[in-house]
Amino acid sequence: MKKNRNSLYIFSLTLVAALGGLLFGYDTAVISGAEKSLEAYFITSLGMGSLAHGATTSSALIGCIIGGLLSGMISSKLGRKNSLILASLLFFFSALGSAYPEFLFFTKGEPTLGLLLTFNVYRIIGGIGVGLASAIVPMYIGEIAPADIRGKLVSFNQFAIILGMLVVYFVNWSIANGQSVEWINDIGWRYMFASEAIPALLFGLLLLFVPETPRYLALKHQNDKALAILTKINGAAEAKSIFNEIKQTVNVSSGRLLSYGKLVIVIGILLSVFQQFVGINVALYYAPRIFESMGAGKDASMMQTIIMGIVNVIFTVIAIMTVDKWGRKPLLVVGSIGMAIGMFGVAGMAYANMIVISKLVFIIVYTASFMMSWGPICWVLISEIFPNKIRGQAVAIAVAAQWIANYLISATYPMMMEYSGALTYGFYGLMSVLSAIFVWKFIPETKGKTLEDMEKVWMKSA
Repeated sequence: MKKNRNSLYIFSLTLVAALGGLLFGYDTAVISGAEKSLEAYFITSLGMGSLAHGATTSSALIGCIIGGLLSGMISSKLGRKNSLILASLLFFFSALGSAYPEFLFFTKGEPTLGLLLTFNVYRIIGGIGVGLASAIVPMYIGEIAPADIRGKLVSFNQFAIILGMLVVYFVNWSIANGQSVEWINDIGWRYMFASEAIPALLFGLLLLFVPETPRYLALKHQNDKALAILTKINGAAEAKSIFNEIKQTVNVSSGRLLSYGKLVIVIGILLSVFQQFVGINVALYYAPRIFESMGAGKDASMMQTIIMGIVNVIFTVIAIMTVDKWGRKPLLVVGSIGMAIGMFGVAGMAYANMIVISKLVFIIVYTASFMMSWGPICWVLISEIFPNKIRGQAVAIAVAAQWIANYLISATYPMMMEYSGALTYGFYGLMSVLSAIFVWKFIPETKGKTLEDMEKVWMKSA
């Protein structure tokens, strides 16, 4: 039956949807090149401290929480496709507004508190787009992907996220390279934010040519359309079998959030929280600052950030190649162990006040371990473990929990580092150990199972 599968069509749909992941990565990582300039332009000039700095650096995460919370309702009302189109518009307007927040004031003058708040509002708008994309892109891919390659295709979303980060690292470096600190602090950071408008526009245009997911269409009783898309993806014979399974789960389930018990919801939340409490976004948002603290200059720190981005892409590809062979649980456990080694290594060097290249090695070990495991596999599991009828609501809760955890970790990092770098990195190492125990004890293996098979797993445990 696989010989009738339209692989090119499946890959094309995945590629377009994954542009939402690229924008997710682009939007969240653009701050890494701009955060020191924002500190100089706004925080220092307005006489504010580390709390305001952390809040400004992390302001987009407030929007991510909102977008994550609303994603279930929006994806259920508008559909997966139209929800992603909405996200593309939010990305576009946020990029332009963050680059030139003075637009509302029709002038470019000295930094003011009102201008800082306006900047944060635009970042929050972009964050809402990220929150929507982070929930709906893996949902879209998961709902169109055949079971035996679903892990690989959903993992491609994480590849796009990391690619987006790598692209923006290059963009930030190219903007800052050879320029004075004064120019970057006044003008350069604006170019960094504005550059996101280009991929945002491309994403919105390409989405006009992709279909709605067959599982969403079945939920809305648009059976002919659902079957037509399944047929185009899987071939006629397999499409009918899949369609019958989908209709059975849609008809049987009551659709209440706790229809399958509390355990699946709690596991989804903890999966998301652990992905953030291991501290990955600290390494991504503050990468140039971390490398500068190790003695690298401005340009060198940007280049080391690019090196870290390349390593991230390579190890995400490893996850894509192995997730449907080795399974989800083994990759997560191995990744957790690697992250713990990396973070405890950085913590030990911070405690000894050592500024050496080995610190960079430990950071790369940590991020590489995350990218081959918790980076892509968390999104794979979030797209897989929830039954059809409650997927929109459950994914929304899990993603909102993830962004709340992300905000708590990112916003507190500057203050934690002022107190103790060793304890800060040691905390992330401890969370890595606990994440391994959590996966070992509670996460079901989903390799090779259809989305409808997972529904049976939770019905037994409810």
